[in-house]
Amino acid sequence: MTHPSTAPNLSEIATLFDLRADFVHGSAYGSGHINDTYCGTFDQAGQRLRYILQRINTNVFKTPFELMDNVARVTRHALARLLEEGHPEAHRRTLTCIPAHDGKPYACDAQGNVWRVYPFIERARGYDEIETNEQAYQAAKAFGNFQKLTADLGGARLHETIPQFHHTPTRLAALRAAIDADACNRAAGLQPEIAFVLARAADCSRISDLIASGTIPERVTHNDTKLNNVLLDDVTAEGVCVIDLDTTMPGSALYDFGDMVRTATPTNREDEVDLSRLDVRLDRFEALVRGYLGAAKTFLNPAEIAHLAFAGKLLTLECGIRFLTDYLQGDIYFKIKHPAHNLDRCRNQFGFVAALEAKLEPMEQIVATHAG
Repeated sequence: MTHPSTAPNLSEIATLFDLRADFVHGSAYGSGHINDTYCGTFDQAGQRLRYILQRINTNVFKTPFELMDNVARVTRHALARLLEEGHPEAHRRTLTCIPAHDGKPYACDAQGNVWRVYPFIERARGYDEIETNEQAYQAAKAFGNFQKLTADLGGARLHETIPQFHHTPTRLAALRAAIDADACNRAAGLQPEIAFVLARAADCSRISDLIASGTIPERVTHNDTKLNNVLLDDVTAEGVCVIDLDTTMPGSALYDFGDMVRTATPTNREDEVDLSRLDVRLDRFEALVRGYLGAAKTFLNPAEIAHLAFAGKLLTLECGIRFLTDYLQGDIYFKIKHPAHNLDRCRNQFGFVAALEAKLEPMEQIVATHAG
């Protein structure tokens, strides 16, 4: 399967799916960096409708059919739950896979590329950065609702489309291997960063140990809980629909909440090198907790709630470990803008871990207040 840079014939792609509408025009859409996304306008019996057509990047997602099986199962289940609740906008509150003519949630073009089609969610948009606490609240509420809708998903376990994605002990083991190999002779200059991680090695297995012991359950998780993966209503600014479900797979609810804390609450950008003012925005953290627990409190167990504040630290530590590992290996995974980019990112994440550790007590109090 290829992943070409040339523009596809969207009219031809559309014929692979059971759209029951005539293609009018289409163009590239959105700011995503992995899949190729297009918006197509169609005429359906005199009514103009828009659809999202996406070519899945099979260089990144090696098992696209399993990925789409996950997406189809999760979105069908979410829609069924919304319809059971009598939600007046059920079809706007979840993605819907338009089937190909053989009934599958994807189709392959003549070059072997894998495509999918979703109805366009109208009157809503995504934002690349959180600018207000209200946006943080709405995003967290939307991700909490996503987990709530999928909490009772039955049947076989979802596919792990990226195995061990948030299994922090595996990330730590990869770092240890990179230190031992020292492929680029960089380890000698990284002793403070390496020592920082090793001093927190016991933290790396805390959530995975809780899952293994059955203390917290494995759940359906999104695994990429950035604001730009939630569409906010153009008028009310309410979180309407969670999108970009490619990394949806088995995991812990804590991974999703922890990554929200990592991305939404620092005072600095991820690659900022001046860490003198790096701190935790407790007002932003409170907005996340209020939104998330407003949706998720009904299904989370006490052990999950008790680890919400810790989850932010763990996901930040894990991300820093990944940046440090990539720097040791010669920057082979993350795209970099300059030679020390991954090292700058690593130091930034570790600085934020330290800030989170210093604010852990007030963060836990915020959780307790809203959990109560």
